[in-house]
Amino acid sequence: MQYQNVSILSLAHVDAPHRVTSAEMMAQLTETTQRLEMRADLLESASGIIARRYWDEGFQPSQAAALAGEKALVQAGIDRSRIGIIINTSVCRDYIEPSTACIVHDRLGLSPDCLNFDLGNACLAFLSGMQMVGNMIDRGQIDYGLIVNGESARFVQDATIARLKRGETTVEEFRDQFATLTLGSGAVAMVMSRSALAPDGHVFRGVVNQAATQHSGLCRGQVDRMYTDAKPLLMAGLELATETFKRAQQEFGWTTGQNSNVDEYIMHQVSGAHTSGLCKTLDLDLKKVMALFPEFGNIGPAAVPITLSKAAESGRLHKGSRVALMGIGSGLNCSMGEVIW
Repeated sequence: MQYQNVSILSLAHVDAPHRVTSAEMMAQLTETTQRLEMRADLLESASGIIARRYWDEGFQPSQAAALAGEKALVQAGIDRSRIGIIINTSVCRDYIEPSTACIVHDRLGLSPDCLNFDLGNACLAFLSGMQMVGNMIDRGQIDYGLIVNGESARFVQDATIARLKRGETTVEEFRDQFATLTLGSGAVAMVMSRSALAPDGHVFRGVVNQAATQHSGLCRGQVDRMYTDAKPLLMAGLELATETFKRAQQEFGWTTGQNSNVDEYIMHQVSGAHTSGLCKTLDLDLKKVMALFPEFGNIGPAAVPITLSKAAESGRLHKGSRVALMGIGSGLNCSMGEVIW
């Protein structure tokens, strides 16, 4: 089902201030990599990630999300009392409870009538938040909704590096936790509204979803660690993406190859191998994919909206551009949607 009256009114991202290179991270693991006879440049060469960003030490996900939320609200130019819902979609959260959304709600001075909660769906959470807000707008329940996300990789990467530095670390343990080192930090927020209230907005046509939950054990994350069975995860993800893309083609009329009618592919980028593999599998023009991962790593659910925001900021998007939003998240789940810019 496609939406009839839903648009993106504003979109804003905030980059974390500290650039940390893969070479700097691997230097901390020199003793381990030498003992295990691994390449010193393994992280950059295997993932294509040159660097990622960190917030200041102790900087909370709610603070990051609120920075982006404030920026998006200012861009939207509406009275914030009209926001009917705020959904926080971050994997990283201040606490188990209360929700990070309620902390951001307070920081932004939103109305007591504004519904607020966290939504978790791994790296698909922001797209899921867009879908939920879109449903509420299309049903006439709210006029405006705010989705926020603040991710911070510092704590989990510091904990993982400390663990991998131990003398008893094995090749298998290093491999299982390697993907943790690819994570990045950042913040993003989006205000969605009725199209009738946003004549200069960007039409959100809808989302299709597909699940392959038999693969739920391939990537498992905790606060201080993440275990990933990388190759099977990549293969299962590409298979799921293929099935989801078929549904998206039926729903939105997408064509592929050099003559594709899609102007920009905004995808959740895990690494170079993942991004190029997805493009090859789905016959997507790599020139239509703005590469985020080399400088920012895998920013989880913030990756798709941050890439969209950066693509717009850089001038890659123009009025009327057809933009495909594409994400795969641990579970496994896959979502694909379209925005008419």
